[in-house]
Amino acid sequence: MKKIKITLFALLTLTMINCSDDFLDKVQPDTINTGNYPKTAEELITMVNGAYQPLQWPKLYNMRMWTTDIFAGNSIVGAGGGDDGIETTQLSNFVTSTDNQGVLDLWRGPWPGILSSNIVIKTAPTLNIDDAVKNRSLGEAYFLRSHYYFVLVRFFGDVPIVTEPQDVNGDLYPARSPKADVYNLIISDLEKAIQLLPIKQTYGDADKGRASKGAAIGQLAKVYLTLGNWQKVVELTTQLEGMGYSLNADYSNNFNVNTENSVESLFEVQYASDGNYDFWGNQNQASWASPFMGPRGSNFVGGGGYGWNQPTQEFVDSYEAGDNRKEKSIFYEGCPQYDGKDYKASYSLTGYNVRKFLVPLSAFPSYNNSPLNFPVMRYSEVLLMKAEALNELGQTAQAAVPLNLVRARAGLSPVSGLSQTAFRDKVLHERRIELAFEGQRWFDLVRVNNGQYGLNFLHSIGKSNASNKHLLLPIPQIERDRNPNLTQNPGY
Repeated sequence: MKKIKITLFALLTLTMINCSDDFLDKVQPDTINTGNYPKTAEELITMVNGAYQPLQWPKLYNMRMWTTDIFAGNSIVGAGGGDDGIETTQLSNFVTSTDNQGVLDLWRGPWPGILSSNIVIKTAPTLNIDDAVKNRSLGEAYFLRSHYYFVLVRFFGDVPIVTEPQDVNGDLYPARSPKADVYNLIISDLEKAIQLLPIKQTYGDADKGRASKGAAIGQLAKVYLTLGNWQKVVELTTQLEGMGYSLNADYSNNFNVNTENSVESLFEVQYASDGNYDFWGNQNQASWASPFMGPRGSNFVGGGGYGWNQPTQEFVDSYEAGDNRKEKSIFYEGCPQYDGKDYKASYSLTGYNVRKFLVPLSAFPSYNNSPLNFPVMRYSEVLLMKAEALNELGQTAQAAVPLNLVRARAGLSPVSGLSQTAFRDKVLHERRIELAFEGQRWFDLVRVNNGQYGLNFLHSIGKSNASNKHLLLPIPQIERDRNPNLTQNPGY
């Protein structure tokens, strides 16, 4: 395979990888030559597939995105002690420096996907190929570019806007653009994606997991939720209610390798059972969630389990009595057996471990072949977004309807008669429990009441170091050294 080095943001090499399952089975180049654009439908599809791949990497959903629950206060690193996960521990203690490796990963993770998306967006309209392939490819690229920018803007605020494929002759030192401009790009991209993408049900087995019209509508609703445009959230979530999505009868089916891409799934990062690649390399197609979160020393999962992401006592105590999500999301002393084995509180520093992302050792014995997909958006979140938006619009009684659908599946009684303030607290609590360890809680903490909700919560659980500056991550110093036009976030 060709290995052509390119430059992005002052000689940052962007590596693209091979994939091996469903639509990701096209051979990818190790790096992108921005001067060698796709010329055929096959080559265009291959480039689109490459735009998905950074989602799978440890810099995003294979590690860093779910570790945000740790610095959001749901859990602690746990792991092996010492310096194991020190960068995440620093983030969770709000003593983050500009050389933090986790921050660098989150900054660098989206850019390869943005680059691939830009190439597709620039190239596809010029190709004389089937319109269905062209339109779908463009829609996927707009969706993916919007997603990568949505990750960046929520973590870092102002970020460079790059909408053309970069090469050595381009602007390699872009300055940060105001976050309002970044959101305008995200919204524009998603509106285009909605027009271009097919509905999920039209995809065959070989294309399962591709972005769909529903995924784009859901992501746009989430953007407007972040921006506080409640009427838009209601309009978009109502539109999704008529598109064939529904809740799985069993909450745990959202985290079961046999029920992936289900009726509840709007979008999930695809993983495959593939032990032929280096587990620690980008070529790896297996999920890290199971071996990383498996209880240390338990032999529950392939590799034995590294014991990351241990839920706190405060989080466990936040479950309502009778909530059936508790035994499906976490391990605790006396919980139902896992793969015929009993859980021991001694496996964890807190007495608890995450259960929902584990794949049994009996089914997948190697640590490097866990195939469980990672959920990015589920229909339950659509219902919770609608509930939150309706309440903010003063329609609290109507807001209880979608909220109670989520609660009913969890075995909980319906809520009614709450004030607007009490309902707001209830729906944010419901989001915390329903989406636990899925990398969502941090974004709720920093968006509500301009982050004051998050600071109040973090202080209440003893994280007194958390301050306004921590609502954004620092721009990595190594990136500022390479690009003198990158300014730093306040306080760092």
